[in-house]
Amino acid sequence: MLAELFTNPFAFLIWIIALLVAITVHEFAHAWSADRLGDPTARLAGRISLNPIAHLDPLGTIMLIIARIGWGKPVPVDPFNFRHPRRDMAITSFAGPAANLLLAVVLAVIIRIAYLSLGPTATLIEVFLQPMIILAVILAIFNLLPVHPLDGSAVIVGLLPQDLAENYDRFSHQYGLLILIFLIFPFFGAPLISRIVFPIVNFILSLLLPGALLI
Repeated sequence: MLAELFTNPFAFLIWIIALLVAITVHEFAHAWSADRLGDPTARLAGRISLNPIAHLDPLGTIMLIIARIGWGKPVPVDPFNFRHPRRDMAITSFAGPAANLLLAVVLAVIIRIAYLSLGPTATLIEVFLQPMIILAVILAIFNLLPVHPLDGSAVIVGLLPQDLAENYDRFSHQYGLLILIFLIFPFFGAPLISRIVFPIVNFILSLLLPGALLI
């Protein structure tokens, strides 16, 4: 993606727009869900917003540009404001990836409708929307990994029985960041995490964008 800045600036601009859309939708969904479940922390912090500036994390954005794997600025959540803290925290955490996948499905449907109604002209629409679909799916699958501080960790804690959830949560908070760094660091030429995430991403993209060049 970064190489396109020099070889194809227009394509790079489209990817940047796609990046802003994917992150904004993801973090907005977290904030909106938390607020609906009784925690006003994100709303008071101005995070129930579709303004990308409110949601960009510098490191996570750089990682998405360089490696197409990254994250937005974490939404502040106080689980003690929830009626059912563990369950509601899991729902709030899952809302971000779910919103990304829903966005990808909606955009894929728009592309298919465009081809049915506009014919070859729809190619322009696909050129613009396809990067949004790809980044939305990547952001969703990456964040569903059950490693703290990613969303999947809180989702797992909400699904496990109480005793297992407490042990897992303790372990994940203690070692999660180290595990994540190990997965992201390119020890063997490519980050190990890409070998976990990209096959799943490519499977989903093959359903949404049949015939498209996958990652």
